[in-house]
Amino acid sequence: MLLNSKLTFLLASTLVLVLFPQYSYAHGMSEAEKQLIIEGGNLRYMWIGATHMLSGYDHLLFVFGIIFFLTRFRDIVKYITAFTLGHSVTLIFATFNAIQINYFLIDAVIALSVCYIAFVNLDGFKKYLDMNPPNMLMMIGSLGLIHGLGLSTRLQQLPLSEDQLLMNIISFNVGIEIGQISALALMLILISVFRKSHLFPAFSLIANYALILAGGYLFLMQMHGYAHTSHPEEFVVSAELSQQEEGKQQLGLTGGPEASVQSGWKDSINITIPARGDKEYKLYLVKGAMLEYTWNTAGAALFFDFHGEPAGDTSGFFKSFKKSTDSQSSGSLVTSFDGTHGWYWKNNTSSPVTITLKTKGEYQRLDLKKSLDQADPVQKSNITTHDTID
Repeated sequence: MLLNSKLTFLLASTLVLVLFPQYSYAHGMSEAEKQLIIEGGNLRYMWIGATHMLSGYDHLLFVFGIIFFLTRFRDIVKYITAFTLGHSVTLIFATFNAIQINYFLIDAVIALSVCYIAFVNLDGFKKYLDMNPPNMLMMIGSLGLIHGLGLSTRLQQLPLSEDQLLMNIISFNVGIEIGQISALALMLILISVFRKSHLFPAFSLIANYALILAGGYLFLMQMHGYAHTSHPEEFVVSAELSQQEEGKQQLGLTGGPEASVQSGWKDSINITIPARGDKEYKLYLVKGAMLEYTWNTAGAALFFDFHGEPAGDTSGFFKSFKKSTDSQSSGSLVTSFDGTHGWYWKNNTSSPVTITLKTKGEYQRLDLKKSLDQADPVQKSNITTHDTID
């Protein structure tokens, strides 16, 4: 009976993971969440941190494994504190110093940490390796450091305030802890209900084997994602198509994405954004002009704002067409006013990032002397929002 229940649960778990593979990528932040961070506010950072932890089920699975056989409140506090200190240290330190590691690789290690904690709960070291497990408190603290790197790497995908960087990070971390405590309370209630039942031995076996299954599956999915990011040249065509289709939908522009991929570009410009720095690149277009573009980095994600500034405006007004954080973007635009149109990039990493920008259409390049001379009567009255590339 016990064996049949275990097999049924494992098969059901496998079916859920296979049917819904998108949920195996942990920590994903929606565009709405990114926009909340961009707009600032420490309370919003706290809110994002809390919701991020509650949706970061690889962290929650690890916490579930930690408390599974803990019965005393003092022990729960001790081990959860070790995990909290571990991920808090690396979250704050790595983000403040712009230390980034490929998040798929980090999440793959986090997935293995879920397998590890379940293996310990099943007494696997003694049963299968004939040895005592490493010190549990030390291992949880160490694995917490890795979890913190995952949180930090994801957080650094967003533009952080230079003036209040530390407070932003701390607020995000406070939110993480609020989310963790909320989830922990529900887990303790669930486990305490089963602990009083004669079914608890069966429940513990099924739950921990399921943790190993889930951790192993997450590991494979994250390594699959890592293959995409470490060998991007294998996915260039599909990426360009999807990015251009996204740009077309968001900007409401004409022309199929296939034409942009197959046809030649008028200009190809390399732009280097310094570490922790920002730059703007502008083109001058008249009303009704067409611009097609694509840009990408070698993999580093940058905050960007694709926007335009009307000619002759002295108020500092500018209109944003597309704003996000990514390593590439493509699209096209039919201008609704005379003026400068271009990109603002913000590099939150600790290393310079080079952008390859390709454009075509009816425009004047303001970084060329000839174009500057032609556009000068208009440009003198125009106010830029950021430092423009000369």
